[in-house]
Amino acid sequence: MLKLGGEMFGGGKVGIDPDVVQNVARQIAEVSKSGVEVAVVIGGGNFFRGAELQQRGLERSRSDYMGMLGTVMNCLALQDFLEQEGVDCRVQTAIQMTQVAEPYLPLRARRHLEKGRVVIFGAGMGMPYFSTDTTAAQRALEIGCEVLLMAKAVDGVYSDDPRTNPDAELFHEITPWEVIEKGLKVADATAFSLCMDNKMPILVFNLLTEGNIARAVAGERIGTLVDSNVRTS
Repeated sequence: MLKLGGEMFGGGKVGIDPDVVQNVARQIAEVSKSGVEVAVVIGGGNFFRGAELQQRGLERSRSDYMGMLGTVMNCLALQDFLEQEGVDCRVQTAIQMTQVAEPYLPLRARRHLEKGRVVIFGAGMGMPYFSTDTTAAQRALEIGCEVLLMAKAVDGVYSDDPRTNPDAELFHEITPWEVIEKGLKVADATAFSLCMDNKMPILVFNLLTEGNIARAVAGERIGTLVDSNVRTS
């Protein structure tokens, strides 16, 4: 399961940056063509963020639904670029919009994956107050994924913000309990709890480095692996 932040799709701006989406599609296509089953959850932060809209006076649940619609636009953009790369792809949404996507059906999603199709999940959980991080964790568990790949704009999980602290330490492997003990940010609390309780490993890595999705899938030592089975000093 690959989790992509919507902000990346905008290239730092509102809307969709075609060059960014095309680059991501190429990386996913490379992995899919190697025979790996790939599912994707995309955020909608390049269009709307429900929590931020709430701060500006919008009712939270309505602003969350606006964010869900933003994720679907990102899903359709990625689907198009994946198809241009020769990859068969399906979009499933938690809110029914049958003219543009299938409804979310986990058994059908598994079948698509078995046939070599990439499955992209849109509209979050279909309910307000749940993040797309949580959606990625829940979908990964329900369709039987082996690992949750969290694509970020940084190289992994650090002891501090590397953008403001050049001495911040990058953790290559860490247990969920150490993440909590050190107060580190991996995913939102609900998503992290789902993964920890169900022993779903999380790999946090830098999407902006070309080829990193393939490296992550191949098990190369990149980013930060959060797993209850890792040994740390």
